[in-house]
Amino acid sequence: MFLQYEPNKQNIIQAHDWIQNRIHRTPIFSSKSLNSILECRLYFKCENLQKVGAFKYRGASLAVLSLPKSDFKKGVATHSSGNHAAALALAAKTRNIPAYIVMPRTAPQIKKAAVEGYGAKIIFCEPTLKAREEALAKVVAETGATFVHPFDNYTIITGQATCAKEIFEELGELDYLISPVGGGGLLSGTCLSAKYFSPSTKVIGAEPKGADDAFRSLKEGVIQPSTNPQTICDGLLTQLSEKTFSIIKKNVSEIITAEEETIISAMRMIWERMKIIVEPSAAVPLAVVLENKKKFLGKRVGLILSGGNVDLNKLPWD
Repeated sequence: MFLQYEPNKQNIIQAHDWIQNRIHRTPIFSSKSLNSILECRLYFKCENLQKVGAFKYRGASLAVLSLPKSDFKKGVATHSSGNHAAALALAAKTRNIPAYIVMPRTAPQIKKAAVEGYGAKIIFCEPTLKAREEALAKVVAETGATFVHPFDNYTIITGQATCAKEIFEELGELDYLISPVGGGGLLSGTCLSAKYFSPSTKVIGAEPKGADDAFRSLKEGVIQPSTNPQTICDGLLTQLSEKTFSIIKKNVSEIITAEEETIISAMRMIWERMKIIVEPSAAVPLAVVLENKKKFLGKRVGLILSGGNVDLNKLPWD
């Protein structure tokens, strides 16, 4: 069954034990040229090389493993415009469980194709949260499928926490660990892992300036809506949930925003200097370092490259 409380250290350790044979233990890369330019030691956790090309597979695989056998035939359902959709579709396929995915019709073509390729049934809707939730409610009512929220779910958060756990196992304590933030599943999992496995590490959320609802939420102390976000980071358009915000406000050092131009520059630097493909959302942590060089001078800094699902026909520097 899904976890009903904020995950503790033992939950994260157990989750990692459960899923480690189903996920990739992604590599951690460094770049001498980027270290030289920024005058600090950067360590890139390559979740762009995770199954389905994103960290989301960690949480999705744990959620499917946590499903009671009595619910297998009814399947799982969610609403997602991208990586969570693909992750849940593949996790369900590995256990022969049906998956129903509500997607906005405006979702990137590459992500629609991935979900279809994993055998899930897609239900398209208008690109609003209201339309997503209404379509999902109808699917769940008709099928009895279990709803797996992309981030407002403690089991999902526990799965995402295994990413940072691997970082600390390999690198020991860092001065900073930077994670992108959209709905907050990865960031909340990351700061919980830091709390339990590397308490001296400061965790920073990285967010586009044109979609700064998490930054504003932390500042105001209450969740701020993501209203008409303007960013190329399609993975970071959602706002925090009650579960993710409650964890983030207690455990995250700060949230720092970055300009669109810097995000594009950071994405291009990773492609050119590290020879790996990342999507715009994954480049935001490096963009934060680029815009705040003095803060990170001489420090050991981990950056989570959250995903690599990018439409090669729509590169931001074409």
